[in-house]
Amino acid sequence: MEQRRLLHDTRAGAGLITGSVFLVATSDALIKLGSAQFTVWQLYVVRSAIAIALLLLWLGLSQRSGAWHHLTWDRWTLLRSAALSLMWIAFYAALPHVSLSLAALALYTAPLFIALLSAWVLREPVSPRRWMAIVLGFLGVLLILRPTAADFSVMTLLPVLAALLYAVAAVVTRTRCHDRGALSLALNLNLCLCLVGAVVLLGHRLLGPSPEPSHDGFLTPHWAPMGTAQWGLMSVLAVLMVLMSVGVAKAYQIGQSTVVGTFDYSYLLFAMFWGFALFDEVPDTTMIVGMGLIAASGVWVLRG
Repeated sequence: MEQRRLLHDTRAGAGLITGSVFLVATSDALIKLGSAQFTVWQLYVVRSAIAIALLLLWLGLSQRSGAWHHLTWDRWTLLRSAALSLMWIAFYAALPHVSLSLAALALYTAPLFIALLSAWVLREPVSPRRWMAIVLGFLGVLLILRPTAADFSVMTLLPVLAALLYAVAAVVTRTRCHDRGALSLALNLNLCLCLVGAVVLLGHRLLGPSPEPSHDGFLTPHWAPMGTAQWGLMSVLAVLMVLMSVGVAKAYQIGQSTVVGTFDYSYLLFAMFWGFALFDEVPDTTMIVGMGLIAASGVWVLRG
């Protein structure tokens, strides 16, 4: 009975993370479309503020008063939120200096970090078969992104750091936050993101050389004017943020970290889909083979 329950939870976790990273890919595609209209710090503040309002409404309707205790006092929840917030800062900071494909490749070493941390910290059994599945998925990433030595720079270490931070957050979710409400974890994360964005914007406003800077880049600490379209986009992104942050938290709570982490690779498949649908990016034969390896990796690790 216990084995059947574990298998059910593992499959549910894999399904949740797959649906959640689809929402992440959708959100990233929308951010790419609108990145010329606002800055990342503005995104952190506005999107997270709307998401916080939605989560508070959700918590109120579900009457989960215990979530406030975990939100206010639990250091592990705060560590998880801080790791995820720093993860996105590290990833976005690298984008102006390295290609997006190379940054994405470095970020998607996260499942390997998750497997390593799970084996060393959680003492979760990672069979040779599962290690082979993880490596198979990583080979699929290599085929799709095809990095070359000429693309490498020291800035590549930033998305690798982002991958490590994501792995830390995943393991903390599994070990220390498994009994926390997913809504509480999502609320804490969005509060942390909103605070980070507000501190950066306010600090630049108080200490920056220009009192009214212009918006000249996605990573610049500026506030760009927002109209109806921008507010509408932010609202959609906030809804996606709520759903994907709750989904990711729940997935790592109920499923084995190595299994759930492997299914994170499906983000690349969804990103390629949106690339084709929105940006006319057509995958070649090598990319299709890479997608097949990633899919085979996910099935293999789930059945193993």
